[in-house]
Amino acid sequence: MIDPVLIRKYDVSGPRYTSYPTADRFVEAFGAAELRQWLSKRNIGGISQPLSVYVHLPFCDTVCYYCACNKVVTRDHSRSAKYIKHLEKELALLEPFLGSERRICQMHWGGGTPTFLSREEMAALAAALGRIFERAPDCECSIEVDPRRVAPGTMAFLAGLGFNRVSIGVQDFDPEVQKAVHRVQSEEVTRRVIGEARASGFGSVNLDLIYGLPKQTLDSFNRTLDKVIALDPDRIALYSYAHLPKLFMPQRRIAEADLPSAESKLQILTLAIGRLTRAGYLYIGMDHFARPDDELAIAQHQGRLQRNFQGYSTRPESDLIGLGVSAIGRVGPSYYQNQKRLEDYYAELEAGRLPVTRGVELSQDDLVRRAVIQALACHFRVSIESIELAYLVDFNKYFAQELKDLRKLQEEGLVEIGPDWIVVTSKGRLLVRVLCMVFDRYLREREARAAYSKVI
Repeated sequence: MIDPVLIRKYDVSGPRYTSYPTADRFVEAFGAAELRQWLSKRNIGGISQPLSVYVHLPFCDTVCYYCACNKVVTRDHSRSAKYIKHLEKELALLEPFLGSERRICQMHWGGGTPTFLSREEMAALAAALGRIFERAPDCECSIEVDPRRVAPGTMAFLAGLGFNRVSIGVQDFDPEVQKAVHRVQSEEVTRRVIGEARASGFGSVNLDLIYGLPKQTLDSFNRTLDKVIALDPDRIALYSYAHLPKLFMPQRRIAEADLPSAESKLQILTLAIGRLTRAGYLYIGMDHFARPDDELAIAQHQGRLQRNFQGYSTRPESDLIGLGVSAIGRVGPSYYQNQKRLEDYYAELEAGRLPVTRGVELSQDDLVRRAVIQALACHFRVSIESIELAYLVDFNKYFAQELKDLRKLQEEGLVEIGPDWIVVTSKGRLLVRVLCMVFDRYLREREARAAYSKVI
C-alpha cells in the first residue's frame, strides 16, 4: 500500500543498509594487517563461511551525469590493461592468506562499465580469478553491462567465461531525459543485448531504472515502463535519484530546475509500483522487483534472502573478497575497503602492500543490530526468539528504547509489534529503511544524515 501522507512525513535521508555498520562508519585504524588477521581465521577448525568475490572495474568512456559510482572516465582503453595487471598483483598478495577453502558461491563484476575491457582483458581477468578461486557448480556469476558498449557476440563471449546473470543499465528510455543525463541509448540496442543474453544461456536478466531524473514526467516514465515491461526482464531495480552535486561532480551538470518536484517524483514511483506489480512482478524491497519464478523471489519466500554491497543476494551469508579500487569486502565480523583513488591503489600494490584504506571490526552490538536490520530489509519481519537465541540477549530489554520508538511507527500503521514477531505492514514496506534506522545505533548517537539519499 502506498500512503502519500506517510511517505511525505517519513521521506528522510537514510542508509540503504548494504552493510551494517554502513561504510561511512569505517575507520582508518583498520588496515591491511587487520584484514590479513581475519583472513587467517577463515578456516580455523575446518569450518569456514562460504566465499564470494566482487571485482570493481571503474572505467567508462563517457560520463552519465547522474552517476555516483567510483569511476574513471577515459577513452584511453590502454588504461584497463594496466588495471588488470594490478588486480593480478592484488590477487597474488591475497592468495597466501586465503587458506585452502577457496570455492566461491558468487562472483560479481561491477563498475564503472566492465565491458569497457577488451575481450582479451576480460579473459585474462577470468583466468587470473580461476587460478585462485574454484567456482561452485551453482555459482552465480553476474556482470553489469552498458548495452551501448556491447558489441554483437559479447554476451555469448561472457557466457563462455561462465557468467549467468546480467544487470543492464537503462535508467530511462525517454530521449529528452537521456539527453539531460548524457546517456542516449535506444530501445533497439537494449533489446538486442537482452536477446543475445537469453540466447547465450543467461538465466536472469536485470534492468536498472532511475526515477527522479531531470526532464522526467509521469507521462514520459509511463512510456518507459511500456517498453521495459515489453522487454520482460526477470528483475527490475528502480532506484531513486539522489541529487548530491556537492559530493558527486558530474551531477553539477544537471540543472536543478529540470528535476521533478518531490510530489511528481512520488507520483512516478506510485505509477511504477502499480504497473510493475500488475505486470506480475513482486516487490522484493528497497528498490527491487522480481518475477515470482526468479531466484530472488524464491529466496525471499524461503527466508534465505541476504543483503550485501550489490543489493539483494540469493546466496547464503558469505565472506566477500572485494578486489579493485574502492572495492568493499567482508571477512568474518569485519568489513574493509580498498583505496578510493586509482593512483593510491596502484601505489600500495607496487609497494607490495594490500591496498586497504579503512574498515571496521564489528562488536557484539553491531552483530545483533545487523541481524535485525537484515531481517527487516530482506523479509519484512523479525523473529524475536531467533535473535534472542542467536545472540543471547533479552530482546525487549536490549532494545527497550528502540521498541519505544517503534511503537510510534506502529501507531502510524507502518509496523506491528507482537510478543514473538515484529512485522512490517503493507503500508510500511516502502518505508522499511525508516524502520531499519530505528535499530541503527550510530544514527541514534549522531543525527548526521545529510550524505545519505532520501528514503523515497
